[in-house]
Amino acid sequence: MSEQVRAAIPGVKDGAQHIASVRDGREVYLDGKLVDDVSTHPAYRNAVATAGMLYDHQADPQNLERMTFDLGDGRRVNKAWRLPKTYADLVDRRLALAEWAELTCGFLGRSPDHVASSVSGQMMGIEVFEAYDPKRASAFRDWYAHARKNDLFLTYVINNVQGDRSKAFGDQGEGAEDMVARIVDEDSEGITIRGAKLFATSAIMANEIFVGSGQPLKPGEEHLAFACALPMAAKGMKLLSRKSFEANAVSEYDNPLSFRFDENDALVFFDDVKVPWDRVFVYRNTDMCRAQLHDTPAHIYQNYQAQIRLSVKLRFLVGLARAVAEIIGTINFPPVRETLGKLASQAALIEGMVLGMEAGGGMRGEYYVPNRHLLYAAQVQSQEMYPQIIASIRELAGGALLMLPSSVSDFANADLAKIIAHTQISPAMSGRDRVKLLKLAWDAVGSEFASRHLQYEMFYAGAQFVTRGHSFRTYDWKRAGQMAAGVTEKYTLEQMI
Repeated sequence: MSEQVRAAIPGVKDGAQHIASVRDGREVYLDGKLVDDVSTHPAYRNAVATAGMLYDHQADPQNLERMTFDLGDGRRVNKAWRLPKTYADLVDRRLALAEWAELTCGFLGRSPDHVASSVSGQMMGIEVFEAYDPKRASAFRDWYAHARKNDLFLTYVINNVQGDRSKAFGDQGEGAEDMVARIVDEDSEGITIRGAKLFATSAIMANEIFVGSGQPLKPGEEHLAFACALPMAAKGMKLLSRKSFEANAVSEYDNPLSFRFDENDALVFFDDVKVPWDRVFVYRNTDMCRAQLHDTPAHIYQNYQAQIRLSVKLRFLVGLARAVAEIIGTINFPPVRETLGKLASQAALIEGMVLGMEAGGGMRGEYYVPNRHLLYAAQVQSQEMYPQIIASIRELAGGALLMLPSSVSDFANADLAKIIAHTQISPAMSGRDRVKLLKLAWDAVGSEFASRHLQYEMFYAGAQFVTRGHSFRTYDWKRAGQMAAGVTEKYTLEQMI
């Protein structure tokens, strides 16, 4: 962003500021080595630049009113931090989140608005913290004000390492003491934690990390029951990165999505990390770990954001499906149109459910909250729907995805370029553009990057039994059963005989 633009909009976070903020000495490990600077490393630099692009978009004077709001002191921050008090507030907030998602076609699953939505939901239920412990409530309130004022990019780790799934987290046995992050010490300054947490998606380009427990804990596991926040450069905190798809992207032409949108996932290991008391929000209380996410609107708001992003991603995929049919000349085949019609209905279903969550929402104290059951119903549907949509696009493309040039370098060879021009025939575009679009399609549905997204969309909200359980618990069964009861109460067996 130019100095002229930046000078015109003081108090708004832009891309340059964010990229500078990740050069903080954080410990990220890839292929056995410590990464010096994630903003310049070939495995992460484009993803970091993408995060910067999001902030540049909100800081553009043309987008400022749509993307940000004034905190009241001249500081403007992204609308993800807005605490809606009306239906109109919620819609206005959603439009900003959808606009951000469109910049990455929905492929940045843990964009800055995700965890901001979660902790904003916790703030809307601050009375839950107050009832638990006023000191912890004060710590959360102060940290939230800090994160919001500085428009921080937050990530979180709220899952434990799988281990032996037949045992509780605290009963993994000898040698597994450090498998799950736990409290190992405490003093007047704070607590010390040791062990691991999952999944730190986008942690390599975030500013701070929220640490909590999104999975049930049982009595006796109080040493695992804490919540806190830490800067990404906290001493002793190590990020073990998964394989970088960005590092393995041949070029933007060959891998246009993984080249820029590989947000990365990491395991976080806390190697005796000291957390000051003013950053500790839950302390040795298993039920409060649950309550901070589920008795506040946190779980609703974080997953509502995810469905907004997914609705954008599905729109992208359905548009891509039609483009594939057009370039291979099958768009007018009745079975193809039927498939595209089904895909369009699936994308519209999720978008419609997002609108329904808003319209069917209601007040929780002074804040307006999306409809909980419609949210969980959308999660159940989207977990099943996403792999179906990916499979349909692969079927529509057929062998077209298998006969692509090895890389953009083939075009630099005049003889090969000529062969490509003769064989990559399309009724809709040139051979070069055909290859370009099909490379995009492969990166969306068939590459290793695409496979990670398939797994992410199926499991980021938990296994299907988890989301179906949320749907079961939040449905209005009484209202649904009243109609059947109303029919059967009108007659008796004695009347029939």
